[in-house]
Amino acid sequence: MKALITGGSGFVGSHLTEFLVEKGHEVTIMARNPKRHPGISEKVRILAADATKPGEWQEEVPNHDVLINLAGATIFKRWDAAYKKLLRDSRVLTTRNLVEAIPRGLGSKIALMSASGVGIYGFTGDEELSEKAPLGSDFLSGFAQEWEAEAMKAEERGTRVVITRFGVVLGKGGGALAQMTLPFRFFVGGPLGNGRQWFSWIHIRDLCRAALFVIENEQIRGPVNFAAPEPVRNADLSRAIGKAMKRPSFMPAPAFMIKLVLGEFGSVILEGQRAVPTLLRENGFTFDFPRMEDALRDLL
Repeated sequence: MKALITGGSGFVGSHLTEFLVEKGHEVTIMARNPKRHPGISEKVRILAADATKPGEWQEEVPNHDVLINLAGATIFKRWDAAYKKLLRDSRVLTTRNLVEAIPRGLGSKIALMSASGVGIYGFTGDEELSEKAPLGSDFLSGFAQEWEAEAMKAEERGTRVVITRFGVVLGKGGGALAQMTLPFRFFVGGPLGNGRQWFSWIHIRDLCRAALFVIENEQIRGPVNFAAPEPVRNADLSRAIGKAMKRPSFMPAPAFMIKLVLGEFGSVILEGQRAVPTLLRENGFTFDFPRMEDALRDLL
């Protein structure tokens, strides 16, 4: 299999690239900086391009069996008007250009796996969210819906489209876990706000395995929740991190302070979603790390 990955040098992309190479697949990653990042195999081809803009890179698309669209600026940052535009453009424009590069005559020979997030469901409290759950109306949900709509246009070209709605991805070497564990390293870790909000997550290894699973199982189409089957409340997550790191976990971060520091993004952290991987389980996928304790034991 020949795979083209946008965002291939990012946290998720670099792990997925390594996983696919280990499985014997040919991988080309797109990156604005053509310099080879540490940890990227010499077997990986790097295509230097800015995918938010049309260009010669689009001529490469028909030469691949699967397009894996992971590009997008991180949401884990304070949002102002300029950063909101970056969040949207880095995803929507890249996806639009990628889809437009799929030849109509060859579209059926190419699969598109395009990322999204469980934040698309909005804030729903304790409700368990399958892929059929209603979508939200806040900013994060809004641009996720626009992002997914651009990807689904590939169906008009005969392409099978899978939308991977990620929970928070936990892995070594960066990502959300590095930020989450930092307070615990200084003995000031604890729940955020009241700690009752749900936290949907997935171990990076299960994400990579699930990605290959949906690519290989052609009956899977449309949105798929990439989240472990056992989401946890924030307070339970804090206790699990503290236990794994042998650190205290009783120092709560007040909601007003989180909103003061992170602004609108603070509300996302304080609300959360309880997403479950209904379609993955219905199609026979099994998780290596279904429980948070097992994932943290492996990662920490």
